[in-house]
Amino acid sequence: MNPMFDRITFEPEIMRGQACIRGMRIPVSLIVNLVAHGKNTHDIIAEYPDLVQEDVSQSLEYAAWLARDEIQVG
Repeated sequence: MNPMFDRITFEPEIMRGQACIRGMRIPVSLIVNLVAHGKNTHDIIAEYPDLVQEDVSQSLEYAAWLARDEIQVG
């Protein structure tokens, strides 16, 4: 795992190994989905009080990092 994502964990016994926040049962995909549907960081933390601002930020950074896959053209 990329060391810049120190809040993202993968544990087989938690959410079947999905990328989660700090070993909690809060998957990164949930946070990204909430943002995609208009929730802001304040709303997300209000709904999931175990989270902090850095958890939300790092979830979005991780999603962006995953999306930079490149394909070979030609």
